[in-house]
Amino acid sequence: MTEADILIGIDAGTSVIKAVAFDLGGRQLAASSVPNRYHAGQDGAVTQSLQQTWDDCALALRGLGQRVADLPRRTAAISVTAQGDGTWLVGRDGPVCDAWLWLDARAAPTVARLTARQADRARFEATGTGLNTCQQGSQMAHMDAQCPELLDGAEVALHCKDWLYLNLTGIRATDPSEASFTFGDFRTRSYDDGVIAALGLTHRRKLLPPIVDGSQITHPLTVGAAEQTGLLAGTPVSLGYVDMVMTALGAGVYGGAGDVACSTVGSTGVHLRAVAAGDVHLNSAGTGYVICLPIPGIVTQVQTNMAATLNIDWALGLAAGIMSDLGHTATPRDLVARIDDWLAQSPPGQIVYHPYISEAGERGPFVNADARAGFVGLAQHHRFPDLMRAVAEGLGMAMRDCYAAMGRLPSELRLTGGAARSSALRGILSASLNAPGRVTHRDEAGAAGAAMMAAVAIGAYPDMESCIAEWVTPLLGEAEPPDPQLVAAYDRLFPAFQTSRQALSPAWAALKSTRAPTGE
Repeated sequence: MTEADILIGIDAGTSVIKAVAFDLGGRQLAASSVPNRYHAGQDGAVTQSLQQTWDDCALALRGLGQRVADLPRRTAAISVTAQGDGTWLVGRDGPVCDAWLWLDARAAPTVARLTARQADRARFEATGTGLNTCQQGSQMAHMDAQCPELLDGAEVALHCKDWLYLNLTGIRATDPSEASFTFGDFRTRSYDDGVIAALGLTHRRKLLPPIVDGSQITHPLTVGAAEQTGLLAGTPVSLGYVDMVMTALGAGVYGGAGDVACSTVGSTGVHLRAVAAGDVHLNSAGTGYVICLPIPGIVTQVQTNMAATLNIDWALGLAAGIMSDLGHTATPRDLVARIDDWLAQSPPGQIVYHPYISEAGERGPFVNADARAGFVGLAQHHRFPDLMRAVAEGLGMAMRDCYAAMGRLPSELRLTGGAARSSALRGILSASLNAPGRVTHRDEAGAAGAAMMAAVAIGAYPDMESCIAEWVTPLLGEAEPPDPQLVAAYDRLFPAFQTSRQALSPAWAALKSTRAPTGE
């Protein structure tokens, strides 16, 4: 028999499910991915088939088996993480309905009702997490008020990774991270009756599954799951934490000297810092998340932007559209290659851009579904390179806005995501925080973070710190110090960014009433 020397990390995102093989030392060996599909309705619904999600996960695992010789016998353990929030209801005979995803906006009226109550501040102080339409708590409260038959037909309310874990092991469970930021207390990593009551869900308490820490406990792969995935029955399976912190763990949010932060700047922006649970800064606005790490006593403070590089995509789309109208074709790759040149043509800190290009508004460090992108300070001498620089600087200002809501700015920024590939963008982000930046060279950080939990669970490492030292630290690039001139420019720009952002709220509300009722 071949010695078990591989860990499999599953990362089930909103649009792609990945299965990634690592050796026990953290080296990535192979990956397999399958597109994941969801449906958006005109009423704000965004749903996904539970059965299709499991079928696609099994397909990704079978695909990995085609890329790695003798994978079933070589697999020491499997771990699964996935998109966070959302509501995946399971009844006696299987799924009750399609899952409500984190993108689903139907719970907005319920969120407004619950956050207006005095009890919401106590709920926030326990969870560390501002209530929004993404979360299972608000979605279940909305279901309870508007379509209670869904909850009546359910035996358990799961998240995406929990649903996959159920199919892999037959065990109904959730992890400490999602359990505590939705229904519990991040200090105890358990459910909190006061939080559940604040959501009006005490009578639905039985739907909440047991909490399992996948860095300590595994369950065996079932015979049925083995047949569907091509792996061996009995293989240990670890339930990972939610994808945000698994990606941050794999990218380096924890470890090293100083106050380290980690930002994933892709289509959306996710900004995290690891702190002791007793050092959490709860902002007065009641926004953000506090999400546990699989390290005793350590949590992440999190703020998320609805749109990050989507703003750059929008700006490049404008350029491509104009060129097309004039009979010139430019591919996205052609335009992306021009970004650094455009940035070099424009002086920094001249225009404020608010990067709220998402039609869902913004959620970090403030929650406003009406928020929209815009420029402040345009003059007739400004040209496209100036707009491009303002858009890029808007990402840096939004990042700073998020970290400022968590307390002091970090002393080191670790970057992953599409923006990390541009040296000019890295420089803007680093200078916005006045912190040296380091890029992680880990390709699949989310799957790696999950696999690291399995590595600790099966005893390949005695604790997460020793696993980080081998899996994460060697893959961090050299620190790139910020440009002092850019730092000074952005210190001057940030007050204008914040002041104008706060002043624009009434304008966003007024603009909402001018939009066509059929959509934006």
